Amino acid sequence: MTMNHLIAKRILGREATLEEAPVILDKFANTASAGSIIAFHQHNTDLAAGSIGVICSFGAGYSIGSHILKRV
Repeated sequence: MTMNHLIAKRILGREATLEEAPVILDKFANTASAGSIIAFHQHNTDLAAGSIGVICSFGAGYSIGSHILKRV
């Protein structure tokens, strides 16, 4: 199980679908913390106007970043 799958399972309490937790490693390899932004860019068309989301990324060491966004 990859780290991405493990985190999604812990958050959801079950296995995540690819729609819920898209994986880009097979296409882009290791993008570190930028991976969540790339995945969001590729998979945001179903985010309805007014929706609020959270993107949280972490990389090597203690680098971490979170962003709350709202679709207008």
